Amino acid sequence: MGYGANHTPKAMVCGLPRPMHKRPSGRMLWDICWRNCQRTPHHSMKTLPMPVYNPAAATLSTTSLALLLTITALFTAPVIAAKTDDTDTADIGTPLRLVAPHAQTVTDTAQSLWKWAELGYLETESSGLLQETLAAAGFHIDTGIGGIPTAFTASFGNGKPVIGIMGEFDALPGISQAAVPYAESLDGKPNGHACGHNLFGAGSLGAALAVKDWLAETGHSGTVRFFGTPAEEGGSGKVYLVRAGAFDDVDVALHWHPGDNNTASPSSTLANKSAKFRFSGVSSHAAAGPERGRSALDAVEAMNFMVNLLREHVPEETRIHYVITEGGIAPNVVPNFAESFYYVRHPNAAVLATLWDRVIAAAEAAALGTGTTLEYEVIHGNHSVLPNEVLAQRAYDHLVALGGPRYDENDHLFAHAIAKTLPGGRYEPGSEAIIEPFAIKQSKGSTDVGDVSWNVPTVGLGTATFVPGTGLHTWQAVATGGTPLAHKGTLLAAEVLAATAIDLLSQPELVSAATTEFNKRRGPDFVYAPLLGDRDPPLDYRR
Repeated sequence: MGYGANHTPKAMVCGLPRPMHKRPSGRMLWDICWRNCQRTPHHSMKTLPMPVYNPAAATLSTTSLALLLTITALFTAPVIAAKTDDTDTADIGTPLRLVAPHAQTVTDTAQSLWKWAELGYLETESSGLLQETLAAAGFHIDTGIGGIPTAFTASFGNGKPVIGIMGEFDALPGISQAAVPYAESLDGKPNGHACGHNLFGAGSLGAALAVKDWLAETGHSGTVRFFGTPAEEGGSGKVYLVRAGAFDDVDVALHWHPGDNNTASPSSTLANKSAKFRFSGVSSHAAAGPERGRSALDAVEAMNFMVNLLREHVPEETRIHYVITEGGIAPNVVPNFAESFYYVRHPNAAVLATLWDRVIAAAEAAALGTGTTLEYEVIHGNHSVLPNEVLAQRAYDHLVALGGPRYDENDHLFAHAIAKTLPGGRYEPGSEAIIEPFAIKQSKGSTDVGDVSWNVPTVGLGTATFVPGTGLHTWQAVATGGTPLAHKGTLLAAEVLAATAIDLLSQPELVSAATTEFNKRRGPDFVYAPLLGDRDPPLDYRR
């Protein structure tokens, strides 16, 4: 369908009667309508003016046209920013549109990673696709970094500065969900990208490709290096890369994360350490000879009881959570083996160390009191993120200059439907475009980016890839991450990362200022020590 220069078409009205869209039991009706929306780029809930196209558009496929609309909506959106100062962003200039040539690659990669949903240290296809794409663009690939088969670096350029861009791609277990706005698991797919790492990896890929283009076109000195970082979810993949020296020559490291808002504020996280506690006892018949048994499950429960009492006597910023991963099979057999998996978190790594010792003491006491033996294995450990205001301000300026993502009509249809399953119960149109105020923040989450940030000046941002109000590690995040709605925020993040990286490559004074702040925040006596110690990567922790 081609359009003349003076013809402004109207979006088609949905083929289903409008009241049917609002029926609370209309799951099947929604599915039919939504799939029609995906097949028909002009489908919408109401009549709205569509962009004017020239006759050349007649040859565009549905996918290409939808992608073109995504890019247009993203980079023509007005800025909605809650600014708290008079920061001058005039030097940022107009939107650079650096990532536009790679938009199809970004969205295709995001969808492939979403479909595969591979768990930590098992991301063979996801890592392979990223490597192949970067190699085809002229990057030099190094694999097996830190003894991890799916970890890699991809470098382009020469000399200093070296700007790192981190990309994650691991999924979460036990969250199976289709790309629809109601809970529906997928047969044969037990895992899902509930933290949006399919978008994380794809967006960082787009940024690296855009920076490579700039280096090639300008001949400017400097190196862009993509870090393929597996197993962020409980595997501390980046810690092993740091420990192996992969970041030793990096001047600044960049990252981002999918979310439900747009922010580039300097923020920290909680330091985090985990372990699996394994108790061994003696089996016996639970009815005929219980006195002969020593229950490993009793030991797990005793440890849990003591740790739960401990909660009253720890700093209020502390977070402790656990699951029982094995507790026996038959009720009439005293379990001779049981296992629990604990996370302990606090903003300060030194305080976390004292809390960890108290949890270990509870485990040892549980073993003593139940006549069992204890072994425990530290699975991961992450430092808190060390913020950098110099870098955050630059990323924020780019984010404000570009503005937040804007939904098209299909996105609105999806957003209104899925919002009904969220705590707020409704979606406010335009809320996805708001830029959060610039302010120092403390997150309740944890990330292995923290260890990078104590070794290299680091900056991150978040964009609204999910409908505002969506929580991470939920089925709603999995569902949205597999739709075009999520790609808008992903392309925005890629653009901000690329623009910030180019500033760092072309402005030595910016790197210098960031390094000065980094050294001041760390302090002259800081010595990095991984919280997970000297253990090897737990390559089988998700098996």
